[in-house]
Amino acid sequence: MSNKRFASVWDALEDSPEEAENMKLRSALMMALKAQLLRSKLNQAEIAKLFGVTQPRVSDLLRGKINLFGLDALVNMAVAAGLRVRMSVRKAA
Repeated sequence: MSNKRFASVWDALEDSPEEAENMKLRSALMMALKAQLLRSKLNQAEIAKLFGVTQPRVSDLLRGKINLFGLDALVNMAVAAGLRVRMSVRKAA
């Protein structure tokens, strides 16, 4: 049995490099959003109104249900929460 090392948990869990990269981006956005929302001291109903979504959707976000959110939705929420999203693209190692 070999002990294979991965740069990220997503590299180990996902079936392809494309899926792993997508999950890394979604994960980073969700963590930044959660931190921003906790700092804001808004309740879930207020956050839902800010984002134009339902309160259960906000609950899913805060509970880290990553499978329920695409990159577009997370970017839109981040901007609505007052965050600026930047992307960096570089050649793979």
